[in-house]
Amino acid sequence: MGVTSRRGRLAAAALAAVSVFGVAACGGGNDDAAGTTPAGGKIKLIVDTFGEFGYDQLAKDYMAKNPNIEVEIRGKGKTLDKYSPALTQQLATGKGAGDIVAIEEGLMIEYKANPKNFVDLNQYGASELKDNFLPWKWDAGLSPDKSQVIGLGTDVGGMAMCYRKDLFEKAGLPTERDEVSALWPTWDDYVATGQKFAAKNTGAAFLDGAAQTFNVILLQEAGKSTGYTYYDNSNNLVVDSNPAVKAAFDQTNKIISAKLSGKYGQWGPEWTAAFKQAKFATIACPAWMTGVIEGNAGPSAKGKWDIARIPGEGGNWGGSHLAVPAQSKHPKEAYELAKFLTSKEGLIGAFKEKGPLPASTQALDDPAVKDAKNAYFSDAPIGTIFGEGAKSLKPVYMGPKNQAVRTEVENAVTQIDQGKADAAKGWETAISNAKKAAAK
Repeated sequence: MGVTSRRGRLAAAALAAVSVFGVAACGGGNDDAAGTTPAGGKIKLIVDTFGEFGYDQLAKDYMAKNPNIEVEIRGKGKTLDKYSPALTQQLATGKGAGDIVAIEEGLMIEYKANPKNFVDLNQYGASELKDNFLPWKWDAGLSPDKSQVIGLGTDVGGMAMCYRKDLFEKAGLPTERDEVSALWPTWDDYVATGQKFAAKNTGAAFLDGAAQTFNVILLQEAGKSTGYTYYDNSNNLVVDSNPAVKAAFDQTNKIISAKLSGKYGQWGPEWTAAFKQAKFATIACPAWMTGVIEGNAGPSAKGKWDIARIPGEGGNWGGSHLAVPAQSKHPKEAYELAKFLTSKEGLIGAFKEKGPLPASTQALDDPAVKDAKNAYFSDAPIGTIFGEGAKSLKPVYMGPKNQAVRTEVENAVTQIDQGKADAAKGWETAISNAKKAAAK
């Protein structure tokens, strides 16, 4: 909520996800076992998340209504590459995981390949919740044979482009969101706008980094064509034959060749610091990214950011599910808490707190979401910007070792971005290393 940010650094994650994708101990050093019973007879439920899911107030609300329950939100601020490896290990050893664990969409297929690690939420009536969710989001939380409900959807990552108004003004570009949106109906137009920006020598790059922009373009290309990225729907590796991958790679190289990138690796310390230092003017912005930007840029940047449409055709990046590990000592109580957090009320509460776009049709239709504005982003109508296309988002299939493969491809893009390889060599490296990652 997808973040990380809600979403963690997806680079080191590849090795980790199949072997482990993100935190060595969701508890971040907390040795509490899930499902413990503190003094006083209360049942303690641990919710493991990465980044910021917007659950602080919701946890307080739930405890107020359920005085026999104590809720701990564990792992806030953890990047995904620090979170998922720990979760993988905890599931394998049968100890250490929370009563509820967040699973990022790109890794869901890997985790649910072992449904025995999770409680089938059907036994507590989860099947009755189906109509609360976007159909494809519900399906993504089912076991491979569709017989079990493993995860309840939290959010989706509808796309936009966040930009610094002050840097645009400095470069002599329009600053109003509708005018900015009109600058880049296509990615080629985005490059052309970036070249105008660069010519003004503002001291900032036009975008944060090429690898993360590549991922957005790839998801767009896949959504409008094949419906998958590195694996086809039969789990065949198609990184070198899927035209969507090569199209995204080539388009990203246009951005790199125009020298528009700040070359920052997402989730790294330099990237985080660059927000506060106003070192780049635009960033591909799924709904959950708004909370990341605000957290990294800080209070002094309030009103300097705004949100425009994304070049190209929409897209979806990110989103998660909540699952109950089989090792929980209080699975029924954990399910009830997960049900609350993914209810209309819970998803709206998280949206208000940190910005993740609800995966619920009811929540998306609620005025609290539809009419929402974000004061930090110049009162941008985020409910309209992110919500309008959420119901028509086309899911993109991600195969069994998607994250490991993705990391290798994005690492190759980064090598080009940093001037360590040319486009031709970078493509060869991407394919070679992706195949090696898939074979492990």
